[in-house]
Amino acid sequence: MKVEAWIFGMATLFFVIVSPAYWLIAGDWTGTSALVMTTLLMAMVTLYLGFHAAKMEPRPEDRNDAEIADGAGELGFFPPYSWWPLWCGAALAVIVYGVALGAWWLMIIGFGLGALTLSGWVFEYYRGEHAH
Repeated sequence: MKVEAWIFGMATLFFVIVSPAYWLIAGDWTGTSALVMTTLLMAMVTLYLGFHAAKMEPRPEDRNDAEIADGAGELGFFPPYSWWPLWCGAALAVIVYGVALGAWWLMIIGFGLGALTLSGWVFEYYRGEHAH
């Protein structure tokens, strides 16, 4: 995690330099405020990664004396295919279409479909083919 903290630290330093330069060159409030918020968000991630890197033991990719075999093993759980994101997106499209038309009844239908599809996506691994 130390490498990631250094990468985000360098990006934070870049935005610290670029933000006032952008204000002096362009004088634009919108872009300057976006760059300042980007700087603060990058600093937040840098601090988070730095604190956790100091507390945890080094991973194999963080050690200079590590062997390739040290990184062997299970890397985590990766979900298989899922149709639920498609249906969640379709429900959101119905909601947005209802807003665009000003049809409150279509928005209600979209929210109902959205609740159904979102709960299906959340509880996907509790039943069916991919149940744990």
